Amino acid sequence: MEETTGLLEKIRHHDKIAIALNKNCAIPLPEDVMRILLKPHRLSFYYFQYIEKGTATFKTDLKEFTITDGELAFGLPNQIFTKLPYDKNTPQYALSFDENTLKLLPGSYPFLINPFNVNSISFDLASRQRIKNLLSGLFQLLHAPGKQKKAEVILAHLHTLLIEYNTAYFEQYQDQETMPGSKLSKYIAFKLAVETTLTEQHDVQHIAEKLALTSNTLYGIVKEFAGISPKEWITNRLILEAQRKLQYSTISVKELAYELGFTDPGYFSRLFKKSTGKSVSRYLAELQDLSRE
Repeated sequence: MEETTGLLEKIRHHDKIAIALNKNCAIPLPEDVMRILLKPHRLSFYYFQYIEKGTATFKTDLKEFTITDGELAFGLPNQIFTKLPYDKNTPQYALSFDENTLKLLPGSYPFLINPFNVNSISFDLASRQRIKNLLSGLFQLLHAPGKQKKAEVILAHLHTLLIEYNTAYFEQYQDQETMPGSKLSKYIAFKLAVETTLTEQHDVQHIAEKLALTSNTLYGIVKEFAGISPKEWITNRLILEAQRKLQYSTISVKELAYELGFTDPGYFSRLFKKSTGKSVSRYLAELQDLSRE
């Protein structure tokens, strides 16, 4: 598995903002960058690929999916992202920016917490046209000859684009009747709290207190949105992180357990088997078998 720390600095298209936008592969990428991007890589930035016409297939963590005309694939920091081979002549836009750029924007974009655990967004015809115009305009601003455009102008376009993405995400995946906004905001806060303390704190009561909720209230919210309890959600997230590390690095079970915040490697091994149906050793053996195919 390839790491991408520092990669955005090599391809950024603005001196003051860590942002890169390519249209139809028109901007050649350095060979060392291409070598990383053609393999499974851990994202250190936000990545969005909009397909204007055609298809493209991706793998995010352990899930493969395909997008087609007028759809968007996205990857978030720390996700393992793979872009499978596709036609380079496909009309498309590839956008990347980092956390520092996100902090400069005037709004909040809850879809970047990805509460519904998806990595693609579809758009209606009117939205497609707006998104194409926004991406085209942003590309022109970043690559226009002469004096570089002011950061405020770039950020304004990016803000509008993310509002479009955010709106379409929730229109596509959120059931407005059964998922009120206040509960959704708490669910998003729960996911964020888990992410920020993933290897430090696995206690549901602690997270509930941090969110100013009772354990029962938090249970009801997570159960409504995810269909499982908060404890199960945290466990699934930890096991996913374990699978990421096992799939893309060599690490002992004991080291992996400690990295994920477990003080008892034996308990971690039992939890892994209960969650995946396989022991860690069997999981690794099957990965090796797949790599030989």
